[in-house]
Amino acid sequence: MKSLFCLVLLAFLATSCVTQKAKISKIEHWIDSTQIDDHSFVGIKIYDPKTQEVIFAKNEKRYFVPASNTKILSLYASLNNLGDSIPALKYLLKGDSLFISGTADPTFLHPDLPKSKVYDFLKNTSAKTIVFTDVNFKNEIYGPGWSWDDYNDYYQVELSSFPIYGNIVRFQKTKNQLQINPPLFQDSLFTIGTSFADIKREILKNAFFSSNKVSQKADFEQDIPFKTSTNLLLKLLSDTLKKNVSLKPFMPTKDFRLLYSLPVDTVLRRMMQVSDNMLAEQLLLLSGGKYSDTISTQLAIKNLQKDLLPDIPQKFNWVDGSGLSRYNLLTPEGLVFLLDRMLKEFPKERIFSMMSVGGQAGTLKNAYKPGVPFVYAKTGTLSGVYNQSGYLLTRSGRLLIFSFMNNNFTGSTTKIRIKTSEIITLLHQNY
Repeated sequence: MKSLFCLVLLAFLATSCVTQKAKISKIEHWIDSTQIDDHSFVGIKIYDPKTQEVIFAKNEKRYFVPASNTKILSLYASLNNLGDSIPALKYLLKGDSLFISGTADPTFLHPDLPKSKVYDFLKNTSAKTIVFTDVNFKNEIYGPGWSWDDYNDYYQVELSSFPIYGNIVRFQKTKNQLQINPPLFQDSLFTIGTSFADIKREILKNAFFSSNKVSQKADFEQDIPFKTSTNLLLKLLSDTLKKNVSLKPFMPTKDFRLLYSLPVDTVLRRMMQVSDNMLAEQLLLLSGGKYSDTISTQLAIKNLQKDLLPDIPQKFNWVDGSGLSRYNLLTPEGLVFLLDRMLKEFPKERIFSMMSVGGQAGTLKNAYKPGVPFVYAKTGTLSGVYNQSGYLLTRSGRLLIFSFMNNNFTGSTTKIRIKTSEIITLLHQNY
């Protein structure tokens, strides 16, 4: 009887092994089809967190340029360190002066976020003078490895301790009238005779140039980062609040109180779904505030890796919050590890609500067919880079964690995106 049982068990295991090998072979065939030329490099890991089964892995320990998959790290840091509301500023009312110090909060008068109570707090203060300091800001305006010639593009905003209006100028034309916000820049736009189609800013100052092509467009909208400086911030605050704002070097003491702005999830959802680089960078700086009053990306990352990620399978080369830098290097295995940890530490519904949703919301809206969603993930795109990492609900009811990383291709990103989504759809249908 015992011998018969052993034979049945061996037969079952052999059948299971053959079935698993067949599935792996099928997935491998799907994966190979993503390569569009001989130079592309694909890394992948698919994992079942319930059974702890590795469904498939290929080059999962290799390093890849993650692009905006880096925002998954910023998300995890924010979930751990920021509580339920964004710390907006530190303040102390002393006599007829209100002393304030920035925390790197990106939400103040941000054109794409709800209004927070910070504006009303500053506008309605009884103080005659608002005294600002930025001595705690020890950071470059750009991250390591960012492209200097992207200074005019909305996705590469300068970093600061007290962002205002999203640190961008919004040019918006409606009913043949060009609106400029913040209004302080009304006199900084000049029309010239060149034929470029958009508005351009001078690289080192806030002088903006338009052409006749812009004026001829019925509808026009463009966001351009402004050149930040402490003096400009003081002018913007004074112009917006209609108050006297001055500068004085000081570090906040224990007597300072903390004012909060928007709910954390509101800001994180926009960061992840729209893939907002400015929010990601500033939220990373904010997350570092748990460890130090010094606002520094490098210091924040150092402390976050030590505190939250000491056991990551392969140590990340992590240099910014958004993924703009190609110096970032992550592994599929490391991203799956982090996504698994998030699922263990925070409610699934909360995590899913922040991700791009296949066929419905964010950067995955057009990557999958509309219908009942089954992909909740983050994309990452640069030239020669396309990645998807996140969560997959299969037709049989399983929840899988995946990371697809595609680097070093020279063809169309659209082709890679389509093929990656096709493979993930096949996984949904067959598992």
